[in-house]
Amino acid sequence: MTNIFSLRTLVGFAEHAAFVIFGFVSMVIGLALGVTMVLLPVGLVIGFIGVAMFVGGLLVRNLD
Repeated sequence: MTNIFSLRTLVGFAEHAAFVIFGFVSMVIGLALGVTMVLLPVGLVIGFIGVAMFVGGLLVRNLD
């Protein structure tokens, strides 16, 4: 049972780490798009989605 638990822990950590990385990348892309006035609405949406992914990846727990 220890191997299964450690595998679940490793996969859960990898999922959260990937979510945090993709959230950070989305924030940077949103910031870059927000610099131009034409793409400001798109940049805001992508940036806020990135913030939600970043915070969610850091704070949300799996309750299996």
